[in-house]
Amino acid sequence: MQIHRFTVGPFAENTYLLIEGEQALVIDPGFIEDSEYEQVKSEIENNGLDLKAIVLTHAHVDHVLGLHKILADFDVPVYLNDGDRYLWDNFASQAAMFGFQADGFDFIPVTLKAQPEWAIGNFTFDVRYTPGHAPDHVSLYSSNDGFVIGGDVLFKEGIGRTDLYKGDFDLLAKSIREQLYDLPDDTIVYAGHGPETTIGHEKRSNPFVKMGN
Repeated sequence: MQIHRFTVGPFAENTYLLIEGEQALVIDPGFIEDSEYEQVKSEIENNGLDLKAIVLTHAHVDHVLGLHKILADFDVPVYLNDGDRYLWDNFASQAAMFGFQADGFDFIPVTLKAQPEWAIGNFTFDVRYTPGHAPDHVSLYSSNDGFVIGGDVLFKEGIGRTDLYKGDFDLLAKSIREQLYDLPDDTIVYAGHGPETTIGHEKRSNPFVKMGN
């Protein structure tokens, strides 16, 4: 699988384009400028890729800012965990809190429940429910390719903030230990912000969540 990372928007959020064969997925479209979106769009169109869906690890504003742009060009489903849709339902208010003017959404995303071996097109993931940073947060683990798309749960020597709606440090730490630290040590973590890391490195070096604390 090919994984392309685009660091976009005022929050330096990582949007991911995953390619398997001639099919593609977009994870967390956080771009806000047209030029940022065009990088993703041209990668899809210039390579003749069939975009199957947009998958959201969670619905914080910085991971959803580009959704209107991409849906204007691609008629594809949007997947989001339905554990708590407050963030989705209040996207416009979220944006306003951070100084952006953005319309809300007039549709309900397709439910993405925690489950093993969730398949869409050529892609298969274990969907792991990882709340604590956001109540709707999931992480996508590919055992075949040895990586996890971790959103804003686990960063390189860092973790997601817990001072937003339903943020909970203890719950986040539990999610990390039980849903991420049980993955093989060489699993690559593609985070929502910052560089990639590995599960093994974070188990040894993450100052916020260690295996034993």
